[in-house]
Amino acid sequence: MPDSLPTDSVGIVTPQTLHFDAPITLACGQTLDSYDLVIETYGTLNADASNAVLICHALSGHHHAAGYHSMEERKPGWWDSCIGPGKPIDTNRFFVVSLNNLGGCHGSTGPNSVNPKTAKPYGPDFPVITVSDWVQSQALLADRLGIECWAAVVGGSLGGMQALQWSLDYPDRLRHSVVIASTPRLTAQNIAFNEVARQAITSDREFHDGRYQDFDTVPRRGLMLARMVGHITYLSDASMGEKFGRELRDQAYKFGYDAEFQVESYLRYQGERFSEMFDANTYLLMTRALDYFDPAYEYGGDLSKALAPSNCEYLVLSFSTDWRFTPARSEEMVNAMIAAKKRVSYAEIDAPWGHDAFLIPTPRYTDIFNAYMDRVAREVGA
Repeated sequence: MPDSLPTDSVGIVTPQTLHFDAPITLACGQTLDSYDLVIETYGTLNADASNAVLICHALSGHHHAAGYHSMEERKPGWWDSCIGPGKPIDTNRFFVVSLNNLGGCHGSTGPNSVNPKTAKPYGPDFPVITVSDWVQSQALLADRLGIECWAAVVGGSLGGMQALQWSLDYPDRLRHSVVIASTPRLTAQNIAFNEVARQAITSDREFHDGRYQDFDTVPRRGLMLARMVGHITYLSDASMGEKFGRELRDQAYKFGYDAEFQVESYLRYQGERFSEMFDANTYLLMTRALDYFDPAYEYGGDLSKALAPSNCEYLVLSFSTDWRFTPARSEEMVNAMIAAKKRVSYAEIDAPWGHDAFLIPTPRYTDIFNAYMDRVAREVGA
């Protein structure tokens, strides 16, 4: 970590834990009597609370989206490239709220939290969560913060699903929905990838039917394999080829099954690192929320009918080499928005990094994002 922070950084930030005593009833029919949400905020809320932007995270994300927790922290928040002074989500103009979703494992109430009814971790007893449940909890968070209407709700991947759901569930509480590298529903192939990841976790002998904390262990190998599968889908063939090719770690074949190729070593490293920082039950919960997301389901598959309540304007962005959530899925969203007579801007961005491209500040992506958010800021006088 350098002696001084970059000038376009939000600087040192401190997470906050907000406790909610009022019960929240979830789509599955279960109720949480109370819960915590961990958030970070960047920038200053203006007098009429009109300049607030909500950041919704993806599957493995959390509240730490920008800045640093200390001068010793080596890497900034997961979306620091887009949040900060002079960046697309400009903290000189916007008050930015980023949270760890309900069911998460970075401080918000989730499977590894203590269930007040049993004085033990919820584990597999934590209720299944949907995207609508997250949006409901985020609306209650907005109430707590005194934010009646978001200038924009922004998210990539699973975060983009939340941004879309916001426009349907609370149409009068956001001006803009920014949906990046996302989809209106998972394809069968995507559900299949999620199921392979879940099976990797649940078949680990240390999983213990989700009660691994009772045995003072974690299904580390299952989590590692789940992350390896997921990570492959986040990258494009071209980006993996450019980064690793068929490079060997050493100069000759060893005729064994250890990690001989650089890409094998990389995947193992990513899997091992993930298994040390993420909760297995949370991973199961998050992937199931992905599977269930389908706003058009109750409308006979007609997304344009599902979009009827929406009052906001949309920005939809996709990436050319994203084969997890392809540009065709974003175009499906955009076509439904047009059919529903909604205001929408769309761009497919040529980028070689696959699904992860939404985390990488390429010039065209940054220019489009900047221009749109500049208009949002001017609308609210920020």
